[in-house]
Amino acid sequence: MSTPATDSRWAVEPVTPFGLALHATVPGTHVREVPVEALRALVREHHLVLLRGFDSFDSAGQFSAYCESWGELAQWPFGTVLELVEKEQPEDHIFDSSYMPMHWDGMYRDHIPEFQVFQCVHAPGVDNGGETTFSHTPRVLERTDPRTVEQWARVTGTYHRAMEFYDSVTVSPIVTTHPVTGTPVIRYNEPTAADDQDFVNHPDLTFTGLDDAGIAEVHRTLRAALYDPEHLYAHAWQTGDLVFTDNYTLLHGRNAFTSGAPRHLRRVQVHGNPPLANPGLVK
Repeated sequence: MSTPATDSRWAVEPVTPFGLALHATVPGTHVREVPVEALRALVREHHLVLLRGFDSFDSAGQFSAYCESWGELAQWPFGTVLELVEKEQPEDHIFDSSYMPMHWDGMYRDHIPEFQVFQCVHAPGVDNGGETTFSHTPRVLERTDPRTVEQWARVTGTYHRAMEFYDSVTVSPIVTTHPVTGTPVIRYNEPTAADDQDFVNHPDLTFTGLDDAGIAEVHRTLRAALYDPEHLYAHAWQTGDLVFTDNYTLLHGRNAFTSGAPRHLRRVQVHGNPPLANPGLVK
């Protein structure tokens, strides 16, 4: 059996600064033709894999059914597929056109998914923004001055977020370990400016472990490292893209986009085996 790295139906190339892209070279090649087991291994190795130019899914139901081949799906009140489309009067920044700060999925839920799968139903358009941002946190820790990392490791975040789907508190040290490999990773919900009145539904974030000046310096140095071009990949969406990501390793966010742009993504979360109980969930 061919593997994603050897099959003539697609070309494989690295993504800068991290990740892997598979570009379909034979018209009509469907996403389902890429072996899931091999694709899963690539996501664990490279943390982000893009499939571009493939035939995929005409409906949310088809998309969800495919994702079930990856494992158990996270269930929400709306089902398994989150439709990421700007709303006219959003009650949360998820459905706004604003930027979204760095965070990890599942931080407010009983279980943390291992994978995210995104389908681009319609791209926002050239120069309209809306890139999904991903930061490679092990690389951040490896390439940052150990004295700075030591300061980060002294800080714990307490995060409270209330929205339509949950009202939860979670507590996590900024520097922790990958639940399977033990590799050091970062778990951090980037704060937003309290006076940013355009940001809908600010979470309530508290950080402890250092004095106020030390906490402020941690936020400054951490944000600079997470957004360093050597660590950050901003995915510019094209209609039809499928992106698979490693939620245990990466943090992700969103660049702001032009309000009214036709940006439409679908997202499904896939649990690990066994599902990872959220170690920081308080309520």
